[in-house]
Amino acid sequence: MRIKPFLCAALCCVATTAFAAPGIQHWQSASGAKVLFVENHDIPMLDVAVSFPAGSSFDAPGKSGVAGLTHRLLDLGAEGLSEDDIARVMADIGAQFGGGFDPDRASVSLRTLSGAAQRDKALDIMARVLQSPLFPDAVLAREKTRLIAALKEAETKPESIADKAFHKAVFGAHPYAMPVSGEIASVEKITAQDLRHYYATRYRAGSAVVALMGDITRAQAEEIAQQLTGKLPLADAPPPLPAVSMKIPASEQRIAHPASQSHILLGAPGMARNDPDYFALYVGNHILGGGGFVSRLMGEVREKRGLAYSVYSYFMPLKQPGAFQIGLQTKKEQADGALQLVRDTLAEFIAKGPTEKELLAAKQNIVGGFPLRIDSNRKILEYLSIIGFHDMPLTYLDDFTRSVEQVTVAQVRDAFKRRIDPQAMATVIVGAPEEAAK
Repeated sequence: MRIKPFLCAALCCVATTAFAAPGIQHWQSASGAKVLFVENHDIPMLDVAVSFPAGSSFDAPGKSGVAGLTHRLLDLGAEGLSEDDIARVMADIGAQFGGGFDPDRASVSLRTLSGAAQRDKALDIMARVLQSPLFPDAVLAREKTRLIAALKEAETKPESIADKAFHKAVFGAHPYAMPVSGEIASVEKITAQDLRHYYATRYRAGSAVVALMGDITRAQAEEIAQQLTGKLPLADAPPPLPAVSMKIPASEQRIAHPASQSHILLGAPGMARNDPDYFALYVGNHILGGGGFVSRLMGEVREKRGLAYSVYSYFMPLKQPGAFQIGLQTKKEQADGALQLVRDTLAEFIAKGPTEKELLAAKQNIVGGFPLRIDSNRKILEYLSIIGFHDMPLTYLDDFTRSVEQVTVAQVRDAFKRRIDPQAMATVIVGAPEEAAK
């Protein structure tokens, strides 16, 4: 994500700190799952994650919430095990289940001691959770009640209202506009059969990505990957998501709310995880609004004028281009002024790009902090899952700092000009000035 002569010496300071990225082994299991493995015997722990293309964007029309509840109930009852049985055994052996869920991906993760007794018990439960979930009616009824209560509460919060309206404005009819947790009217109608059908369709061995990190051998990793995926459903691959429309009409929604501050979001479709402009946009956004107190937006909006405590920007890279978003909160009476300042700052950044000084500082910050991104088994495990799920190069971690260091001012300016049009963005203001809110 060329160099002026007077900067050559300074950029030498950006050279990558010496450290070794983990060596990634990869293969396809007999079940058809993609497997990525890093062997590390430093501590007696094993981390495992299995990911599927089963996120919220795959909910059928009128069935929002099915994907999330399917994921939520996986470890709340499985073949021969009630949710209490699962919780008790995991506590007894000191193991932990986790997972993730977003528009693209649903994952289940496990952390356990690598000793055979604890490891085998934990993996047996994980295999049953992944391959033989029960989706009990009573558990579903309880979780629906909890989810509906959370959704009703979210409907009162300005940040949740803004987020929902923003994604609808950015993505329109595309599945990425669908609320990740679902909508109340849809969730109320969800049945256990809906979850079973979604599971059988989306949780397939052929689309699974297994990531393993820790104190096991390659032979053990091969056995574990097959154990966790060998009995998954064999359904045909469902169709992929439609393409995201990259050009959207300019829009502005002003939504009344009694909050003391206006919550402002603006943005447009941004980039996909494998976008060729990824590093230029990533480094550029660090300068614009992703670098905290040293970002340009923070300097203009907070430091110089005191219009907001915090202002940020980010890209959300997904399989399809996710959102580019700028967000801030400010007093209602200064909302319009703050919004115009943000728009002006963005327009200037897109027109002129960053300065060489800003680019150098961003590179030093990103490269200097990179070792902290892979300083634990759990962090490496998540990278393995992302690399496998998004078909990224296995050398991604080795190449990361070099890719950052190679970004130029011209590349940042060109990428932002092509990808972000300040005149074609969605804007949402929740808690807008009363005379202007609709």
